[in-house]
Amino acid sequence: MKDFYEVLGVSKKATEAEIKSAYRKLALKWHPDKNKSVDSTEKFKLINEAYEVLSDPKKRERYDQLGPEGFKSKAPGGGGTYQQGPFTYTYTSSGGENPFEGFDFGGFSDPFDIFEQFFGFQNPYGGQSRRQRSTYKTQIEFDDAVFGTEKQVKIDGKTKKIKIPAGVNDGSTIRFDDFDLVVEVRSHPHFKRQGQDIYLEKEISFPTAVLGGIVEVQTLNKPIKLKVRPGTKEGTTVRLQGEGVPYPHSARRGDQYVIYKIKVPEKVSPRARKLFDELGKEL
Repeated sequence: MKDFYEVLGVSKKATEAEIKSAYRKLALKWHPDKNKSVDSTEKFKLINEAYEVLSDPKKRERYDQLGPEGFKSKAPGGGGTYQQGPFTYTYTSSGGENPFEGFDFGGFSDPFDIFEQFFGFQNPYGGQSRRQRSTYKTQIEFDDAVFGTEKQVKIDGKTKKIKIPAGVNDGSTIRFDDFDLVVEVRSHPHFKRQGQDIYLEKEISFPTAVLGGIVEVQTLNKPIKLKVRPGTKEGTTVRLQGEGVPYPHSARRGDQYVIYKIKVPEKVSPRARKLFDELGKEL
């Protein structure tokens, strides 16, 4: 049996906040809805098992006393336990019945609606326990998807004011009380987005590429100055850590990548041609 602290990558003296933070990162990385590798399901189950124990003070105390081999947890009753991160549900059922049917989950049709609200993952029971929900679409600008916005939309003939969180992507589904909203994000003239990272092509002059220099680059928030190293080649990429798109409901951000494109002049003056000839001989 693997050590749960090693599974989450934290020390035995880790605080509750450190354990929760480590779990969130690993759960997002290994959830089968997001990670299509062969072993993602097993790793995700192990990550959830580790979090279930280490996030509970009583279970953690018993685990620390007995160690990985001595600690065993069994689900009570004749059914089983389904774990989705911090949400654990024990049930008893027979055959293929929906284990959550008839339960009251405080306004949600099933407990995984809560998990989907936070993480965007789907109900593993394929919607068996969900009430019928309507789905609508709305278009927003690139900047609104990055920074979040409020919109007025018409739902069933009624105008509603809704809040779209910062960091949503094209095709993201936002769940509200009685309907789902699919977001379509318009493209940006300069930035290209992949997940929470953004990419920007920046043209630099041939002399700047050879000799180096300072260029101004636009980020999502403001222009910044970047130093170009002498001898920079076409396609050289610079990473600006934390200058990308925010993760929804999180303080984390993606990165921005600046890709240098060397601008070669189409026409040159006779004097410039002479200088380029001299440069070619020198190089």
